[in-house]
Amino acid sequence: MNTLLKAALIFLVSGVGSVLAEERAPYIYILGVAQDAGFPQAGCYKPHCMPGWNDPERKISATSIGLIDPSSKKKYIFEATPDFPEQLFMLEQEAPSDDFSLNGIFITHAHIGHYTGLMYLGREAMGANGLPVYVMPKMEQYLRGNGPWSQLIALNNISLVSLRNEYSQLLNNLKVTPFLVPHRDEFSETVGYSIEGPKKTALFIPDINKWSQWKENILERIQLTDYALIDATFYDSNELPGRDMSEIPHPFVVETMATLSVLPKEQKEKVWFIHMNHTNPLLNLNSYEAKEVRAQGFNIASTGLRLKL
Repeated sequence: MNTLLKAALIFLVSGVGSVLAEERAPYIYILGVAQDAGFPQAGCYKPHCMPGWNDPERKISATSIGLIDPSSKKKYIFEATPDFPEQLFMLEQEAPSDDFSLNGIFITHAHIGHYTGLMYLGREAMGANGLPVYVMPKMEQYLRGNGPWSQLIALNNISLVSLRNEYSQLLNNLKVTPFLVPHRDEFSETVGYSIEGPKKTALFIPDINKWSQWKENILERIQLTDYALIDATFYDSNELPGRDMSEIPHPFVVETMATLSVLPKEQKEKVWFIHMNHTNPLLNLNSYEAKEVRAQGFNIASTGLRLKL
């Protein structure tokens, strides 16, 4: 075989290998981007909600992400939201059960948009069999000590997997690490997750109080990751007229952008705002505010987005 032909074959084989490796890379698949109650919100018939009632295609599910690993043929869900049936179907379309097994659900905390979808795993619905649910200690205690969640455990619909702060779970090609964040912890602690793939990493922090209340530095954490899916519940302080915003101290998007303004362009591009209240103008990707966010170099997460790890 002459040298040129051999070189061509090596190039071809290596190219095919790269394509196959790319196709087998794990990835995040976004299943919803709204705050706990979704969009439109129950009982909201104001002008900003009516498009969602009048056009079902404009409905936006509560924040949840899928984690799909084509190499191990496994898939995971982060958050069991009230929209769990639709999100499970969306994940099924992306990674069918004939090829991918659902190997677990990771929960951040005990607010309604993050765990109540577990009810669909019970005998009145799916009747799941020992599905792993990854939870922190207080979250585990809450589920074990309160119905109807305790029945899911008693009937072995779910099997709780205990997590510890900053201790990793190894999932074949993936590593998932919970870390505590400050939030309203009436029933459980609250965590974000670091998700590490073969090539890239992601932060998932759908709920947190002001960045200044966190023991970590958000600027540093963004520089150490490839994707940052972070709390964008409210765009600014004017969003809920007449409401004491100190009772719900999420970092406003405008505050987060100001905090991160010192980052260079390539670092800002890592940020994907997620978990938006029904009043948040960022739910409309054509709004002035959404255009302003992108003009400043940041991104807005949307359902169906894929982020390769």
